[in-house]
Amino acid sequence: MSKRLSEQFSTTDPLLTKPYIDIDEQRSIPSPHRYVHGGFEGTGTRFSFYFPSKEQYEGRFFQYVTPFPDNENLAQFGTGELNSIGFANESGAYFIETNGGGPTDFSNPMANDATIGAYRANAASAQFSRIVAQEIFGGGRPYGYAFGGSGGAYRTIGGFENTKGVWDGVVPFVLGSPMAIPNVFTARMQAMRVLKDKFDQINDAMDAGGSGDMYAGLTDQEKTALEEVTKMGFPPNSWYDYKNMGIHGFLVLYNGVVMADNAYFTQDFWNKPGYLGYDHPEYFEGARLQKDSKLLKPIAIDEAVQLGIKQPISDADRGSADLAWKAAGGSGAGVPVAFEITDLLPEIDFLGGDLFINSGEAKGQRLQVETITGNKVVLAPTNSAEILAKIKPGDEVRVDNSNFLAVQSYHRHQVPGPEYKVWDQFRDKDGKPIYPQRPMLLGPMFTMGAAGSLPTGKFEGKMILLGSLMDREAFPWQCDWYRSRVKEHLGDKADKNFRLWYTEHALHGDQQDQLGDPTRAVGYIGVLHQALRDLSSWVEKGISPAASTQYEIVDGQVITPKLAQERKGIQQTVSLTVGGMKKVEVKAGEKVKLQAVVEVPAGMGKIVQIDWDFDANENYYPETRILKKFKEKLVIKKSHVFDKSGTYFVTVRVKANRNGNPDSHFAKIQNLDRVRVIVK
Repeated sequence: MSKRLSEQFSTTDPLLTKPYIDIDEQRSIPSPHRYVHGGFEGTGTRFSFYFPSKEQYEGRFFQYVTPFPDNENLAQFGTGELNSIGFANESGAYFIETNGGGPTDFSNPMANDATIGAYRANAASAQFSRIVAQEIFGGGRPYGYAFGGSGGAYRTIGGFENTKGVWDGVVPFVLGSPMAIPNVFTARMQAMRVLKDKFDQINDAMDAGGSGDMYAGLTDQEKTALEEVTKMGFPPNSWYDYKNMGIHGFLVLYNGVVMADNAYFTQDFWNKPGYLGYDHPEYFEGARLQKDSKLLKPIAIDEAVQLGIKQPISDADRGSADLAWKAAGGSGAGVPVAFEITDLLPEIDFLGGDLFINSGEAKGQRLQVETITGNKVVLAPTNSAEILAKIKPGDEVRVDNSNFLAVQSYHRHQVPGPEYKVWDQFRDKDGKPIYPQRPMLLGPMFTMGAAGSLPTGKFEGKMILLGSLMDREAFPWQCDWYRSRVKEHLGDKADKNFRLWYTEHALHGDQQDQLGDPTRAVGYIGVLHQALRDLSSWVEKGISPAASTQYEIVDGQVITPKLAQERKGIQQTVSLTVGGMKKVEVKAGEKVKLQAVVEVPAGMGKIVQIDWDFDANENYYPETRILKKFKEKLVIKKSHVFDKSGTYFVTVRVKANRNGNPDSHFAKIQNLDRVRVIVK
């Protein structure tokens, strides 16, 4: 590679001025490409470029933006539909990833220059990549498209709104609003604690053939918690995976909340009227843990893994929309990830807490605790290595989850402006908050830290925003919040530059193995792939993409039409019935008649694969006899016999592809539906 490339680089960024290349070689894994690695002198910013062959290249790049700054080599571990390098190259593009300037220090989040991680490192790398691409391929300026999910959606939009000429279009997905953090997590955690013994009946009511009344049989406290989180936007049909849900990314956000509003936890929640801890202390009986003990020994990562109390994150999960938070912090050599203490800890529903150090060199310090088991205290990955180094065996400690209980109703004390309708439940008839309010709204502060600015809806170029209708981390209404900002800015011209597509039965996670139960949810990677391809056609050829998904928002829930032609967007609709209904009762050995109606929005592709699961055992069986000719609409009739009594959930999963190609790894869009069969 020519040494003069860096001399051609021009930028207004005062920091990222001197790019360099230290690796330039051909590679074959995960697909054939030319790998170029480098960085910017005097900084921690590193980048990787993955170039296709000249025959594949069509003059564009796709750039992935991770949820927070991480590593520039993550795409090398992708396989199948997660092979981003292969997808980009097959789509006529080279692929870019960066480390966003270097890892975030979650033990002191205010220490980071948010703009570097938010977009400056990505923008400078994208600009330099064009010089490298033109050196390799010749031709004019490559078109550029960025995409990112969750925190990466914030950063994708932040970069698009705060730069010019870097990206021609973007595809942010599973986006939160400036009020998402910590509020979507606090409302969810409160419901998880209060409803932990009632989720089975709630899920049964909401499942296929259920009563539809998820409040039946709940106490007043339980009903209030469920109604509160539902009106905040949590999709009720997403509770199916409650056993594995955990607190998700709040693990790496908690310290920031405590640092920003310490008085809420230490002075107000348990001691002042208007706060749940003072008004209803009985709600926390049996849930609050305050255990004094002594530290026996620190536990390093290798021992913690052997004990089964800690699992390192895989390279495939780093940087993903759903699991990137697990890579926050670190477990370097000699840094403990857990402690053994002298006393056994009670078996309680422990979502998280603190370890207060009450003696020794670290006296007065607080460490965040992730889990407890027996006499082992497992630390969150966000603690300061400097503090950890001061803690010694024999130090007096207290394990305390009071703050984690307190934070679960924090959203009641964070009422924003009237444009946030989901907070209407916490306003009186005059629009005033019914609970005491904190001195500041934390959501915008966290958003600034991720995106470098607050989203305005003002950008140059084109955007396709993707949302998931079962998203339990970025509640679906938040995509509509951003769409409203775009409309404020562009008015009647919004449709010339913006689309919002929702994916039914999709969660926050962008990987198939994050679904929990694949008979309940589908992945959205195929929608993301098609959105990037449609975006490039929109920008480069003026071909308008599918219309935005049609929907309405009722009490925090995004409601879409049942039929594909009315729903719009690009995902097919699937409607499965059994005997014309969602539930039937039959005798063992009796034939059950199933019918699935599948419809792809007009011009959006063909149905290429149909799979059946007859007993919710997560083993799908392909339907082959009806797909000799791929179509936009199919009515599929199927018979099945159940030999044993029991309750069965039958699921049909359907995949569609724009070009009707059943063999492609990429851009295969999924949806499903299910019914209940009770066999006597």
